[in-house]
Amino acid sequence: MSKVVEKFIKYVKYDTRSDEGKKTVPTTLGQLVLAKELAKELKQIGMREVLIDENGYVMAALPSNVNKEVPTIGFIAHMDTSPEVLGMNVNPKFIENYDGKNIVLNEEKNIILSPKDFPELKDYIGKTLITTDGTTLLGADDKAGIAEIITALETLIENPEIKHGNIKVAFTPDEEIGRGPDHFNVEKFNANLAYTVDGGSLGELEYENFNAASAKIIINGRNVHPGSAKGKMINSMLIAEEFMSMLPKNETPSTTEGYEGFYHIVALNGGVEQTKLEYIIRDFDEKNFEKRKQFITGVAENLNKKYGKAIVKI
Repeated sequence: MSKVVEKFIKYVKYDTRSDEGKKTVPTTLGQLVLAKELAKELKQIGMREVLIDENGYVMAALPSNVNKEVPTIGFIAHMDTSPEVLGMNVNPKFIENYDGKNIVLNEEKNIILSPKDFPELKDYIGKTLITTDGTTLLGADDKAGIAEIITALETLIENPEIKHGNIKVAFTPDEEIGRGPDHFNVEKFNANLAYTVDGGSLGELEYENFNAASAKIIINGRNVHPGSAKGKMINSMLIAEEFMSMLPKNETPSTTEGYEGFYHIVALNGGVEQTKLEYIIRDFDEKNFEKRKQFITGVAENLNKKYGKAIVKI
């Protein structure tokens, strides 16, 4: 097993799901546990200026080994994994020399990874794939990036004949819930330019980013005995259905591409008395992004006007 794979398998064993409901930084203790382990490893391989700041951000430096001034380059990856899927007790599976067919992740639960659903699997025929057993996250987003960065640094340190300028690295918390940049100390990092090593196709370089917001909608209804409900009951689930129907149906992640923005519902929970919706709003164009926020707010306002009371809060 290669060094980079060994490191990756080690890191995915840490449960580092972030938690949008928490106000601490980082939002979960597991991220801080991994941060301490990564700082320890960076020191062991010979990195300088290794630190974990009060917010759980790990930074380190590798001094230049050339006698001329060149730009300082940074490499960044995030420690947390998505809060939406189970991230503990990860059981990695290796599929060697992948043949392009269905991959049975979990025979007992009949969980199958199929190229019919994910045609990009065909791009990896003949490769070794690392998956989960289908019951948890793997955490490659972005523990693969962490493993790649630390392995690359170790290679440079062990092979001083490879010339390089000053290199800075940072491992950040809470990226999955949009808070990764919030406490990032740009001055302390002090790089001229930097690359985030994250998920994507082999060889892909992304140089732009979207604008993003989250929208939480709370719809308050009124529960009345169904035998005497006429004119009295307000079923918040039906109002939620109405709310969703007022958003453009062709502006969702499954119907857009490139620079097209979207509204993405990520959670829906409710009963007669109250229903909660959670949306992600994205757009590359800042003006269109602001229009999207205004539009979804307007939908709530229109429903409140229709029903004559403030039953929809956004």
